[in-house]
Amino acid sequence: MRFPFALTAKIAKYIVGHKLRGTDKFATVLQLEPLHTCNLTCTGCGRIREYSTSLKDLMSLEDCLGAATECGAPMVSICGGEPLIYPQIEALSSGLLNDQKRVVYLCTNAMFMRRKMRAYLAREFGRTPQTTEPTIAKLIAEGLMNEKEAAEVRKGPKDPSAPVMAPHPFFFWNVHLDGLEYTHDLIVEREGVFKEAILGMRMGKILGYQVCTNTTVYKETDMTEVEGMLDFLADFGVDGHTLSPGYEYDSAKADMIKRLNLRPEDFFLTREGTREKFKDLTGWSERYAILGTPIYHEFLEGKRELECSAWAIPTRNIAGWRGPCYFMAGAGHFPTYDEMLRNVDWSKFGVDKDTGEARDPRCENCMTQCGFEPSGALGLNAKRGDTWKNIRYNFGPRPKPSGKGKEVNAYNGVTAGKGHITGPQAKKNSSPLATSDVIPEPAASIPAAV
Repeated sequence: MRFPFALTAKIAKYIVGHKLRGTDKFATVLQLEPLHTCNLTCTGCGRIREYSTSLKDLMSLEDCLGAATECGAPMVSICGGEPLIYPQIEALSSGLLNDQKRVVYLCTNAMFMRRKMRAYLAREFGRTPQTTEPTIAKLIAEGLMNEKEAAEVRKGPKDPSAPVMAPHPFFFWNVHLDGLEYTHDLIVEREGVFKEAILGMRMGKILGYQVCTNTTVYKETDMTEVEGMLDFLADFGVDGHTLSPGYEYDSAKADMIKRLNLRPEDFFLTREGTREKFKDLTGWSERYAILGTPIYHEFLEGKRELECSAWAIPTRNIAGWRGPCYFMAGAGHFPTYDEMLRNVDWSKFGVDKDTGEARDPRCENCMTQCGFEPSGALGLNAKRGDTWKNIRYNFGPRPKPSGKGKEVNAYNGVTAGKGHITGPQAKKNSSPLATSDVIPEPAASIPAAV
């Protein structure tokens, strides 16, 4: 199967149940932001700037778990900020997976990913040292752990009863990756991040975790590079990929202008630009494990229109339930999911699928997953044959690696001695993705295991 049967069946059962009961609006995925603190300052992300006055604030563990219970979504995407900074991330993940039986996608830049997996290994070594030792040896041989780290793992857990980020049938590492080394490190504004993300994903697959990636496509994104990245990732068994167009939401635009002195229109996609970038997505989805529905893929390609259904992927953070969507707080924040559903005037947002006119000017160029993916899954703008198309896609065979990954020059940035300046130091008015108008800085060396 393209995706795990138990996971696909669980979500399908949930959606069918609501359809049979005639529920008008319901959540399919909860985007949970327990904090907005992050260790990176990614170009194109306005999150930590929008909530700059509350970066030290955290949602309580009880509020996080309560949000999942409240909206009832079968899947929770833990995001932020960087969720691995959240002090109770292990307890949160365990509570969602084991107590509430949710599917969990933990969205991370992967800088702390291997540290969390070493904590899991320490627990396993404390329980079964003889069976864990060969795994430790393999990780050392693969350059994914050094001897010092292995020695710490062999000490066992500091608290054997403490929860850890363990492999689980419903748990996915969802790693942010916007291109190969040079491009990704430029966008996240720190060299070495791509290499650490790959090390984390490789380690995750060896330890039996499910690993996915999420990629934002911008105006200057080279889709040939993205295709090469998917081939490269397939070689070590990455389980799935989310691709979404870069959207010019207000806080991201403001950050780009104020902090980077760049023009947002040179970076973010229009609707026409999105359709040009994603014109081959249906073909890609036959060769790669692209997450989502073929209906949404056709929408990105410009083959059909969809109504926005942002209410199906609500965002809960420190401020409350964000309305109307992850990108816009134009309707404010609400104390409960039900109040958000009832009090947001959904007719004022999105783009009319018949006229193509934006109901709100901020919605004009949005074709993002959190707004339109549910429409394809829920059949809100259904055409004849859509249901069978979704079933065939999600329950069909998993695409096999092409074998082209070994030909990809993935480490084409600092590893190859090609450094760059990012953030405010970059040449003014240059595009963040440009390679010819930035002044190189000395390449930082990143050890094989950090």
